[in-house]
Order: sequence, then structure tokens, then C-alpha cells
Amino acid sequence: MDTSGYESFSFKNSRAINVADGSEERTFPPHRHAYGEIILTGSGDKNLYKINDSLYSLQEGDILLIWPMELHEITDADRMGSTLIQYSNNFADSLFDFKRIMNLCHGLHVIRKSAHPRLVNKLTGEIDKMRKVFFDSKGNNEMRCASRLMEFMLIIDKNQEDIMGDVIDDGTKNVSENTLWNIISVMDYIKNNLTADDLSQTAMAERAGISKDYFSRAFKEVTGIGYSKWLNIVRVEKAISLLPEEGLSLTEIAMLSGFKSIPSFNRVFSEYENTSPSKMRKKITSSY
Repeated sequence: MDTSGYESFSFKNSRAINVADGSEERTFPPHRHAYGEIILTGSGDKNLYKINDSLYSLQEGDILLIWPMELHEITDADRMGSTLIQYSNNFADSLFDFKRIMNLCHGLHVIRKSAHPRLVNKLTGEIDKMRKVFFDSKGNNEMRCASRLMEFMLIIDKNQEDIMGDVIDDGTKNVSENTLWNIISVMDYIKNNLTADDLSQTAMAERAGISKDYFSRAFKEVTGIGYSKWLNIVRVEKAISLLPEEGLSLTEIAMLSGFKSIPSFNRVFSEYENTSPSKMRKKITSSY
């Protein structure tokens, strides 16, 4: 997991699950990435976060959920006492139940301690366990963190009736498990075949066994964003993972990530990362 530029937290290593305590930086500009985040709010008189178009003012002990690929920013927050957990979307995608819970709760971003004290205490307990496990010296830290993260998601699933009132109703209906499975299968196929000749929405709808129009609606319901934007983000993430490979030129990285030309690669990359591929490569390699 590349954590360069991710909200100024210092992560221990690049892995599927990362944990960090606090940061002096109070703000971070709008950005998105293919990693989900769980933030346990620390003390402070101001904790303002923005996800998509909604601004959230948090109190100490509140839990903020940022789902993979959501646009978010730190407007002004005292993060010195906060805890951040970041998990790879590839990890989430590998478990159908994890993806199902994400789909169910996609509109849920804040679990407030004042409204759900018992639930927040349980979830905070899992966050504390993840923090302790991540930094101890017993070994298998990542695997043990993963088990705690899954328990965190199971607690949310078991208490969905209590928290569904906090989920933003955008007028859409959750897709069926069969459709969700088909969408996830398509997403897995794309991630493993970014250089395929035809990754059009029409071709992927056919692979999913549903109409193009329904595929478009269902895909946005599952991921929270449109298909084209999701595909661009996946391609950029792939490119970022290849940038440390010194034996690959930027042109080769662009092609392996599914971009058809260098101009389109540079344009899309800069749009989503606010920097050029060459500048990010220099930043990554200089940190080694």
C-alpha cells in the first residue's frame, strides 16, 4: 500500500492494513483512494471532516467511516489524539460478506458516541485491539489486525437495525446479493485484466449477465461512483504500485495500467493525484 501523501500519518509499513496514531496537520485537501479508512476521533474543540458533499462535525469518541474511493477531506480537525485505520480495497473485495456490509452501509459515515454509546464502546474496543496488535512484537501483526477488522465489520452488521437510521437515504435500493456478487466478479476481472482490449461498460454488463443500464445503476450503488471514474482510479492505483519498479519506463507503466497513450495517462493521473507520474515516482524512490 502506498501511503505517501495520505493525510500526513506516519505508517509503520506498506501493507494491506495500516494503523497510525495522531498527526499535527489539521487539514488535508480533497482526495480519494482505493483504501477504506476508520477514524476514531480524539479530543479537541474542532473536528470537521467532509465526505463527498457532506460536512461532519465530530466529538471525542465518535467513529468516522470513509469507504474506498470516496472523495473526502479534512477541513479542520485536532488529530493528535485520533487513531486512523486504513485497509486495502483488495482485502475488502476478497470477502463477499465484507463487500455486502460495505454496500449496505455505504451511506453510513459517522457513528456517534452520544447516540450509540454501547455500540461505539464495542467498536472502540476493536480499534484499540487493532492498535495494540499492529505495534506489538509478537509477529503475524497484519493477520491478527485483519481478524479484528473483520470483527469490527461484524459488529456493524449485527447492529444494522440500530444504525440504519443514520444511513443517508439517497433514494436507491440496495442491489440483490446475486447482482452484488456479479458486480464484484467483474471488478476482480478488471483488476486482473487491465490491459484487456474491451473493458467497456457494455462488455462488463454482458459479463455480469445484466443490461447496460442496470449495470450502470448497480455498479454505482455498490461502489458509490460511476464505472468510468472507478476504472480510472483502479488504473491510477495500478500505476502507483508500478512506479517503484526502476526497470519499467513510464510508458510501460501506462500500458500495463491500461492507458492507451501517455497524454491520457498523464492527464488522468494528475486529475486524481494532483501531481504527475514522474513527480510521484521521484517522491516514492527518494523515500527508499
